[in-house]
Amino acid sequence: MSFTVFLGNLPARVTADDIKQWLAAEDLVANAVKVIRNHETQESKGFAFVEAPTADEMASIIRRFDRAPLEDRLLRANPAQPPKGKEPARSAPPQQAGAPIAQRIQQQPQQRPERRRRGGKDREQSPRSAFATELAKVL
Repeated sequence: MSFTVFLGNLPARVTADDIKQWLAAEDLVANAVKVIRNHETQESKGFAFVEAPTADEMASIIRRFDRAPLEDRLLRANPAQPPKGKEPARSAPPQQAGAPIAQRIQQQPQQRPERRRRGGKDREQSPRSAFATELAKVL
């Protein structure tokens, strides 16, 4: 289990060593500190991740640094969320796990909900104008 703290609203000049010094001054322990930087310019993006060894240590870091003043800012600290683009791996249901892929595909029902038509009107409805009626006859 990972106990990672998101530390945000940091000034661009803050480094991982600065954060480690802040933690040491408060007698807080961190396994790792990573300041997120722009790949091209290597400037800090203004946030970092601090990996704590335990849930209690994570809570202590959050209590100490959330809304703490630094220069003209208030820091933000909260539990880190998993990246949005990363979903946990989906596994097949237990009864199908050993079945070949083609067999599993055949077992899955291919039912789709019926789509609503645009405009909310039935397309099979007869045309309303004389021009549309004549056009429909030609086509």
